[in-house]
Amino acid sequence: MRYSFSGHESFHCKPLWLKKGFDHLNEGHTFLDDNAVVELGVGKNMVASIRFWMKAFALTDSDKLTMLSHLIFSNNGFDPFCEDIGTLWLLHYQLVTTHVASIYDLTFTEFQRERREFDKEQLLGFIHRKCNVLEQKNVYNENTVKKDISVMLQTYVPPTNLKQLEHFGAMFIGLSLIIPIDDGRYRFAETDSTSLPNEIMLFAIIDIKGNDKTVSFDKIQYLSLLFCMPVGIILEKLMAIAAKYPDYIDYNDNSGIRNLFFKHELDKYEVLNQYYSRL
Repeated sequence: MRYSFSGHESFHCKPLWLKKGFDHLNEGHTFLDDNAVVELGVGKNMVASIRFWMKAFALTDSDKLTMLSHLIFSNNGFDPFCEDIGTLWLLHYQLVTTHVASIYDLTFTEFQRERREFDKEQLLGFIHRKCNVLEQKNVYNENTVKKDISVMLQTYVPPTNLKQLEHFGAMFIGLSLIIPIDDGRYRFAETDSTSLPNEIMLFAIIDIKGNDKTVSFDKIQYLSLLFCMPVGIILEKLMAIAAKYPDYIDYNDNSGIRNLFFKHELDKYEVLNQYYSRL
């Protein structure tokens, strides 16, 4: 898979852009319409950015709305304005795993293995190294990757300058996954396990396992990095999930070999419905 570090037009995803993009497409318009700027009420570059973020969050496929986008953003959807913490976790998972914007998977699930604390230059060097292989020939452009790093950090890190008011509304600041330290350095923060709903975790497990009945420990470790949560806490959540769905899921820990086995298939969208129906 070739990496991609552009498409956002240097704009992080604004809080209402996903709902705005959904409504625009749902009304039969496209992002390429001559009047898209007027309909969306943003500049031309922002139209392109909204289109990019809709794809990056797996809310569109070939500019067509996906099932997930309808479930969340329709007027009677689960959470049209992304007010619930579970929705933010769900969208974070989507952003990392769609691989449309490569920096998110690279940062959370690979770079984090090497460093818990970092600065922009260290992340830039890591990406340069990842691109220095034949399969990624001509992918790396330093200026493009620098802009991508800045957009990624704006998406997750609260600004330290009060003059940057627009950045306080960035999508994932409330998740507190990356926090500023000092002198331009950042740290991956350990997630409070209670902030990640078990149903959102289960959605991720069902999605990531694909057609397999068993969830490998490698995939559990991957989710541990993606959600910035220690493996031990992830395993505790998996045990709680298995206890809630005993007819579908079995969790075993035999001599240190952890195994999550699906006896029957669970529909990941039905799991979301169960979560949001309680709100």
